[in-house]
Amino acid sequence: MNYLKAVFWDYPQFTDKENLRKYLQEHKNSSVYLWILKRFLEYGRVVDTMRYFKIDEISNQLSGLKLTPYTCKKWKRISEIYGDAHRK
Repeated sequence: MNYLKAVFWDYPQFTDKENLRKYLQEHKNSSVYLWILKRFLEYGRVVDTMRYFKIDEISNQLSGLKLTPYTCKKWKRISEIYGDAHRK
């Protein structure tokens, strides 16, 4: 099963793992990069999101992304748990 189809059902160019990784590297400091992050946070599974984004990067961007209240709360909690676990 291609888990990227759950995140990018309407953007088939992002459903290939290698193409997505390459695209993210090339657009690291852009609004498109943040849009992809938001799509993962809203529609992706946690395990899949963590394959492409580091927990510290996610937690640093949470306040700037227009996420649903549920998604924001979920990722704040995940950041607290996993961010602390990785720092120890």
